Amino acid sequence: MIMADSDGATAVTERHKPLKGSSFDEALGELLIARRLLDAAGLERAQRVRQASDDRLHVLLSKLGLVTEREIAVGIAELLKLPLATEADYPDLLPYGDRVSANFLREARVLPLADTDEGLVVAMADPLDTYAIGAMQLFAGKPVQVWVGVPADIEAALERLFGTAGGEVVQTLGDMADAENDIQRLRDLASEAPVVRIVNRLISKAAELRASDIHLEPSEQGLRARYRIDGVLRDIEPPPAQLRAAIISRLKIMARLNIAERRLPQDGRIRLAVRGKDIDLRVATLPTMHGEAVVLRVLDRSSVALDFVSLGFEPEALQAYREALTRPNGVILVTGPTGSGKTTTLYASLIELNTPDRKLLSVEDPIEYQLDGINQVQIKPQIGLSFAHVLRSMLRHDPDVIMIGEIRDLETAQIAIQAALTGHLVLSTLHTNNAASTLTRLLDMGVEDYLLPSTLNGIVAQRLVRRLCLHCREAYTPLPELLAQLGLEGQHLQFWCPIGCAACAQTGYSGRVSINEILIMTDLIRRQILQHAESNELQRAAVAAGMRPMLQDGIAKVAAGVTSVEEVMRVTREIE
Repeated sequence: MIMADSDGATAVTERHKPLKGSSFDEALGELLIARRLLDAAGLERAQRVRQASDDRLHVLLSKLGLVTEREIAVGIAELLKLPLATEADYPDLLPYGDRVSANFLREARVLPLADTDEGLVVAMADPLDTYAIGAMQLFAGKPVQVWVGVPADIEAALERLFGTAGGEVVQTLGDMADAENDIQRLRDLASEAPVVRIVNRLISKAAELRASDIHLEPSEQGLRARYRIDGVLRDIEPPPAQLRAAIISRLKIMARLNIAERRLPQDGRIRLAVRGKDIDLRVATLPTMHGEAVVLRVLDRSSVALDFVSLGFEPEALQAYREALTRPNGVILVTGPTGSGKTTTLYASLIELNTPDRKLLSVEDPIEYQLDGINQVQIKPQIGLSFAHVLRSMLRHDPDVIMIGEIRDLETAQIAIQAALTGHLVLSTLHTNNAASTLTRLLDMGVEDYLLPSTLNGIVAQRLVRRLCLHCREAYTPLPELLAQLGLEGQHLQFWCPIGCAACAQTGYSGRVSINEILIMTDLIRRQILQHAESNELQRAAVAAGMRPMLQDGIAKVAAGVTSVEEVMRVTREIE
């Protein structure tokens, strides 16, 4: 049944389903709840679905998008006291590769890792599948040592080893150089099953690993693929080089872009369900020397915590920020470089302000997440719908709160300030290094100095640092020299460092949290603004008024075991 299928027709039929193992499922549910990866309501929902399904509980938890496949695999490995296979464990050459059936391995979600004297080591998505274990024992003629495998990793290894993109694709595609010049043929190739599977796997794997971006970059050798996970780019197995044009075209078709236009950048959006979760993908193409590069921004609302505590606001700073939010009018700015979580902080602010007695409007480029109860407008510069144009119309709709995605020019800044002067609360972002330099940046843009003291309520400057993995972090006592460098001489502190384990894919980090500083306007700062003081003078005045600098907020999170000192130094290095 699992021998090589010469005609490609071998399929596992009448496969015996293992017993449901309710005691194991109960134990797994309790473990996931204890680790705060699942709540009781989610478990109850999965159990209800299970009554009408043959799937095991852990499969349903993944399909419903309640827990990731990797988190489930870690839990199963712990409960059964089995090793967890990492991507490095999957072989380049499959044991018995010339005899084993790819169809069986795909259906059973099992993959041989190594043939040893003690037995055949296999990775299994469901290590309780006694049928698959027995079949592998019969096939190998020796005992089977079971490891737990992440389903997405097994699928990727099978694709690489057996090559849905191998002979099948090469025979189908022929000469890709000709296909790239034939738009209709390229459109047909982009709809072929092998290309569709590769693109779907690329997106599914990104969602599983919590990647925020997918980068596809053409080169002379092929197509480089990378995920940005927790703010850091990481190379992944590249798609077949001969499929470069077909894969890019497939993504452009999904995003409703013009596949015939390769000379100009294009932007689009893809909406799809991945393992039970609704995912939005922002797609941006860019013509390069070797073809079109594509970046897909993964927008998974379910993975984003839109509350201030989860975002990393400390109680004292949060109290000051909330006081600024409760004022009926004025401007609140969130600053930082691209990718520092500014929009997420604004969304959390809007959710807190979204009450029945307020009307909230936002103008964004692009709209990242749709929020109930808020009128969101997407700008379209190509038709003249700019931030300034939308804002002028917005004021006629009598809003209480206005969110501006970004202040990019003097006209937008002036309209925002005028809105604040006429009784509106305005939230927006700006690209500056720290809170104090935001004031000088506005003055440099041409904003009148006398307007800022009367309209600005507060400024939040922030960065994102990676969270330490709670499963493998280790505490250590920092050297006196390091404490002196951080201005902490004589203090007895405990820091934490990353180690790496299966739960965090050996990175030592899982997720991100913000470090921030919150500048609240005081009389001294208002006077200094009118005197056009330098940003370092404004910074000193804000610290004297009680603002905790971003670096100090980061060090406090290091001492609390939230992140590492290397992470804090990495993101604050450019801040004076």
